[in-house]
Amino acid sequence: MSEIKTLFNVIGPISIAVTIPWIIFKMFCTVWLKKGYNNLVGKVVVITGASSGLGEALAHEFYKHGAQVVLCARRRQELERVRTDLLHSHSKDMTHPPIIIPLDLNEPSELQNHVDKILSITGRIDILVNNGGISHRGTVNDTTLEVHRQIMSVNYFGALALTKAVLVDMLKNKKGQIVFISSVQGLVALPERSAYSASKHALQAFSDSLRAEIASSNISVSVISPGYIKTKLSLNALTGSGKAHGQMDATTESGYSPEYAAEQIVKAVVQKKKEIVLSTLLPQVAILLRKYMPLLYYIVMERRAKKLEQQKQFQNVMGKNQ
Repeated sequence: MSEIKTLFNVIGPISIAVTIPWIIFKMFCTVWLKKGYNNLVGKVVVITGASSGLGEALAHEFYKHGAQVVLCARRRQELERVRTDLLHSHSKDMTHPPIIIPLDLNEPSELQNHVDKILSITGRIDILVNNGGISHRGTVNDTTLEVHRQIMSVNYFGALALTKAVLVDMLKNKKGQIVFISSVQGLVALPERSAYSASKHALQAFSDSLRAEIASSNISVSVISPGYIKTKLSLNALTGSGKAHGQMDATTESGYSPEYAAEQIVKAVVQKKKEIVLSTLLPQVAILLRKYMPLLYYIVMERRAKKLEQQKQFQNVMGKNQ
């Protein structure tokens, strides 16, 4: 009995010594996070790919916290729909109605003009969210060079050109935040995603260089690497021939909701996280394998590629028999 009492006498003070600082730390984090959300009020946030999916959800999340959102995408009609939804879904006290700027990331030479137009309306850009992009389904052998170029043009050069256009004003004001929505596939490449993975790998490297170069100018860079999110990304993905994939992949169907992903991304933005991986356990295990056990990663990817090839052969046989 005396031994138990002695044990409690030892554990008790240790528990208190650990618990109290932990509670204080959690309270500090909560206050700091709330302050970060409050700082979004009135901030000008430019979001590409804002006409649907994750971009649309991000627009709602930023707007909900009082930001002046600038909605950018190719389809004006869809941008109008998102703008109307924002105005009807949130408080009537919002003083900054959403702005619509139709643009095409596949036309990088025009992006400076679009940024100039935004600046003429808002006077500044506080946060740029490079979310717009396109995915890919197809083997390297079956994918045309033009498809590789198109995906790299949108996902990498489009984000690069827009960032450079916005960066001029941020450097002048000595403040700002640039957010890149990358992908887990920017950290680990998958079979039949070569063009998409390559474009996101490029974005990761560009972000690391940019972050180091502009840190002294009070401009932060955040890279978000999501896993699967339930959007139309796979439906609109380009096949090797350049046609739309037109199918909702099972992995995409079971992914995070855009609303949940947007909530986590905005949280990372207000915390000014340099990089986060937003995914379930399996993609994170793949990232660790690629980094620390590359031989095992190679074997897993080879088996995945073989399985995909077998599935296609089976589908071709079934198609011929129908």
